[in-house]
Amino acid sequence: MAGNSKRKGAIKKTGKGNPTAGSGGRRRQGLEGKGPTPRAEDRPNHKKYKMAQAADKRQSSRPKRRNDEGPELVVGRNSVVELLRANVPVLSLQIAEGIDRDDRVREIFQLAADRHVPLLEVARVELDRITSGAVHQGVAAKLEAYDYADADELLDLAAERGEPALIVILDGITDPRNLGAIVRSAAGFGVHGVVIPERRAAHMTAAAWKTSAGAAARVPVARTTNLTRQIKAYQEAGLMVIGLAADGDVALPDTDLLDGPLAVVIGSEGKGLSRLVGETCDQLVSIPMSSSLESLNAGVAAGITLYAISQVRA
Repeated sequence: MAGNSKRKGAIKKTGKGNPTAGSGGRRRQGLEGKGPTPRAEDRPNHKKYKMAQAADKRQSSRPKRRNDEGPELVVGRNSVVELLRANVPVLSLQIAEGIDRDDRVREIFQLAADRHVPLLEVARVELDRITSGAVHQGVAAKLEAYDYADADELLDLAAERGEPALIVILDGITDPRNLGAIVRSAAGFGVHGVVIPERRAAHMTAAAWKTSAGAAARVPVARTTNLTRQIKAYQEAGLMVIGLAADGDVALPDTDLLDGPLAVVIGSEGKGLSRLVGETCDQLVSIPMSSSLESLNAGVAAGITLYAISQVRA
């Protein structure tokens, strides 16, 4: 037995008189193998480990992207009434238990019944949780996420109708009410689709739906990851592309591009067209005005332009 052997050298007398076992005793674990060497990324004192930790820290500090693909929640009695009046597709309504039934609530119930929208009665504390503490006034509406079209398939719609394509492209429109107004004008003047960028632009939210007055159900709206690339794709498909600009080369009534396959690009009221988009357009067109007003609201400019196009194509 280790430590008890009478073999010479098996026991060492220490200065304190305590026997110390040989290599077969307490030090046996120290002689055992420690397994394979860990990867550099797994060793805390290694440079690669520290680099990986720093990268993870930078990644976690970045702002999270908002996921706008799920259902949208609209709260408040006035807002919900307006949604139902505008025939915005509503998945369901959440109503707080014991809600006082004023004129707006009664109208909500009537409109929901007319449109076959499910009504769910929930506890007020549950409605507080669902709406993240917003001032909901006992009413919340859940909207289905908008089903965006494919930008290339908008040309198929024009072909099916036997009409020269007419596409509206929005560059930097960030106000959903402007988007809704443009979609409404597009429906009124025979546009085959509206294209918006995926980033830094208004999307088809409840506000856009309301402003469109239901036109968003009749005119497809498509999203694209790269606006300039999509414009070039339309040009390759045979469309001419005009961009609205205050300092355009040609006045709207004087351009000769309105009667053929056409894409109209509308920029934001403040910045107008972005540089690359403006350079990609075949022609920059201005709307003549008699006053010193610098620019029109994007929705108004779209309505005027589409009306002028409809008159040429009539």
